[in-house]
Amino acid sequence: MPSVSGRVLTVQHSRGLLLLAGTPLLTIAIVLGGQTVLRRLHTPLTPSLSSAELWTRYRWSLNPSERREAALLLAARSPDSAERSQRLLANQGWGNDPLAAVTLKQQALIAAKFRRTAETQQRWQDLLQRFPDSAASADARYHLGQTNPALHTELFQQHPGHPAALAAAAETNKDSPKQTIAALHLARWGARWPGAASQIREACNRISGAGLKQTDRLTLAQGLASLGDNRAAEACLQGTPTTPASALAIGRVLLRGNAEQQARGKQQLLELAINHPDDPEALEAAALLSEPLRPDPALLDALPKALQERSADVAAARVRLGDLANAMAVLRRWPTSPAAWQLQWDLAREALLKDQWKRAEALLNAIPSADLPEPLAARQQFWLGLSLSKQDQTAQAKQIWERLVKTHPRSYYTWRAEVRLGRGDLPDLDQASSARSADLSDAFQAHWEPLKSGDPFVARLWRLGQTQEAWETWRNQQPPSDQPSNPSQKLVEGRLRVAVGDAWTGLSRLWRASLRLVNQTCEERQLLHRSQHPRLLSEVFDTASQQEAVRSELLMAIAKQESRFSPSVSSPVGAIGLLQLMPATAEELAGDSLSQEQLREPTRNAKLGARYLRQLLGQWQGNIVLAVASYNAGPGAASRWVTPDLKQDPELWVERIPYPETRLYTKKVLGNLWAYLGSGSDHCDS
Repeated sequence: MPSVSGRVLTVQHSRGLLLLAGTPLLTIAIVLGGQTVLRRLHTPLTPSLSSAELWTRYRWSLNPSERREAALLLAARSPDSAERSQRLLANQGWGNDPLAAVTLKQQALIAAKFRRTAETQQRWQDLLQRFPDSAASADARYHLGQTNPALHTELFQQHPGHPAALAAAAETNKDSPKQTIAALHLARWGARWPGAASQIREACNRISGAGLKQTDRLTLAQGLASLGDNRAAEACLQGTPTTPASALAIGRVLLRGNAEQQARGKQQLLELAINHPDDPEALEAAALLSEPLRPDPALLDALPKALQERSADVAAARVRLGDLANAMAVLRRWPTSPAAWQLQWDLAREALLKDQWKRAEALLNAIPSADLPEPLAARQQFWLGLSLSKQDQTAQAKQIWERLVKTHPRSYYTWRAEVRLGRGDLPDLDQASSARSADLSDAFQAHWEPLKSGDPFVARLWRLGQTQEAWETWRNQQPPSDQPSNPSQKLVEGRLRVAVGDAWTGLSRLWRASLRLVNQTCEERQLLHRSQHPRLLSEVFDTASQQEAVRSELLMAIAKQESRFSPSVSSPVGAIGLLQLMPATAEELAGDSLSQEQLREPTRNAKLGARYLRQLLGQWQGNIVLAVASYNAGPGAASRWVTPDLKQDPELWVERIPYPETRLYTKKVLGNLWAYLGSGSDHCDS
C-alpha cells in the first residue's frame, strides 16, 4: 500500500501530465484567439466604419500605417475643419508609402488655409523632393511653379492629364511666349477644362499661315471640334489637310450645324471613308452618315463597297430606308452592335403601336437578351411579355415579367412588370416623405462600395475616403481624351466624378456606360444602378417635401433628369436650377419677382418645383404619368394626348407621346422614381 507522501507525488505527477497534455491545446487556443484578434485588427478601414471605430484605430492601433489610414479617413469626414485635419495629420508624412505624399499634400493645403506661407512652401518642397513621381507631386509643381515656371514645364511633361497641369495651362497668360504650348496641351488633354476654349481659340487666332506645324493646327482644330465649335475648328485649320481623327471630329460637329454646315460635314465624312476605308475612323464616319431616320441613300451608295459590307450601321440604315425583308438578317448578323440594338427597338416599337403582336414578338426575340446592355434587355423583356400577353399567352408573359423583376435593377420597366403582375403600387405622392434621407456623407458612409478601378492605389485612396485624390490620380493615368471610350472606364470615371461633386458629367458617363456594358453579373448591374441614383442634396429635397407635401423621392427623380443635381445649370430655353423652372412659372408660384440668382438657390428652387408638382398631381387626380409628362411638355400639351390607352395600356400611351423628348423624359423620371422608392432594397439572389 503506497504511503501518503507517495500518493501526493502521484497526484502531483498526474497533474503535471495533465498540464503537459494541455499545453498544446492551450497553445492552439492562444494562436486561434490571436488570429481572431489579428483579423479584427487588420480588417481594412473603409468609410463604412463609424467615427468611433476609426478613432479607436487612430488612437490605439499597434500598426502605424493603420493609424495613418484612420487619420486620413477621419480628416475626410471633416473637410471644413482645417484645425481638426491639422491635428489628425500632424506627423503622418513619414516613410515611403505613397500615402505619405498624399498626407504631405494635405498638410501643405492646410498650411495655406492658415496663411503660413513659409510652412506651405516647405511642405510643397518636401513633397516634390521625396515623391517626385507621385500624382500628388503635380500639385507641388503647380504651386511652386507660380514663381518657378520651369516646374510648370515639368508638370506638363510628367503629369499631362492631371487637373493641376490643366489648371496651369488654362491660367497661362495670353501674352506669354508659352501660350501656344499651353493651348496645345489643353487641346490634347482637356479641351473641356474651364478656360481651355479661350486658350485654344487664342492660339488659333494669333498665328499666321506658317506660324504653327500642320500637326499642331490639327490638334487645336480637333480640340475645338470636341467642344462643338465647328466654325472655329474649320478656321483654325487654314487649309491644313486633315487626319482621319481630325476629319471625323470636325465632320461630326458640322452635322449639328445649319444646312450648309451639314452638307460640308457629310462631304468631309464621305471623303474620310473613301480615302481611308480600312481605318477605324471610316467605320465611325459610315455610322454618322447612317444616323438619320431617313439617311441619304446616295451617300450610302458612295461609300466603298467593302466598308458597306462590314458596317452594321449602313445595313441598319438600308432597312430603315425600306429593305424590311432584310431586317431579321441584320439583327442576327450583328447582335452585339448598337446599330442593331437601335434597329430592333425602332422596328419592334412600330409593330407594337400597330398592334402587330406576333411581328413584335419575332423582332424582340431576334437578339438574345444576353447580348444587350441591361437597360435595353429590360425594355426588350417587358415588351416581349406584353406581346405574349396580347396573344393570350398569359402564363408565358408572367414568367418573363417575374424573371425581369427578379434579375434586373428597379427601373421603369421593372415597375411596369410589377404592375402587370398585380403589384407595383406607388405610395401617395402628394404627401411629405415619412423619413428624412441621409445627407451625402452619411449616404457614402452607409453604402460605400469598392471602386474596382483596376489600380490598387486609386482603390486604396477611394477606400480611405480620399475621393478627390483618387479622382486626380486616376485622371493623371488616363490617355489624352476628355471622354474614355471603354464602358468600364466610363463607369469608374462616372463614380469618381459624382463623388467629387461633378454630378453633371459623372451621371452622364454612368448613363452612357449602362448603354454599352454587356454580360455583367447581377452584382455589377446593381452597382451601376446604385451609382446612377445617388441621393444628392437630400436635405434640400427633404425640406421641400415637408413644406409642400410632395414625396422627396419624386423631387429627386425629377432633379436627376432635369439637372443631374447641378443647381447652376440653365437650359437653352431658359429653364433654371435643380428642377429647371422657367422664370415666369417660378414667379407665379412664388407670388413675387425673382432674379436668376435667387432661382438658382437650391432650397428655393426645390420648394417652388415641389409646389408646381403638387399642383400637377392635383390637376391630374394623382396620375403620375400625366403629371410627369406635363412637367416636361406643359399641361396643355398633355391634355391633348389623353386617350383610353392611358388607363388600359399606359405603357403604349407613353410610347404614343408625339414629342420624343417628353416620351423619353417620362420613362426616365418614372424609372428614377421607382428606383428611389426602393432605395436599399436592391440585392442579388445567390
